[in-house]
Amino acid sequence: MDQRTVRLLISGCVQGVGYRAWAVRAATGLGLSGWVRNLTDGRVEALASGSTDAVGAFIDACREGPRFAKVREVMTEGVEEVFSEGGFVQRATGDS
Repeated sequence: MDQRTVRLLISGCVQGVGYRAWAVRAATGLGLSGWVRNLTDGRVEALASGSTDAVGAFIDACREGPRFAKVREVMTEGVEEVFSEGGFVQRATGDS
């Protein structure tokens, strides 16, 4: 099975709307490993690792986000290493 890891930067109205908790549920449901956190500049950052199909589905889902989010843009970049710490978790806010 092909594995893929991507870093996502999600912008718009994505903080204070449950985006991180939603992302954990979405990623866990797809069997992904990784993390999600708020950034100090108002964006949300995520790192997702798993099957190519599951990562693609997660990216598509992130374009919609949870009910009260208003996603403006999802930027992605590939990451060379496979993240395999197990599970998908929320991390503390980080610098952008």
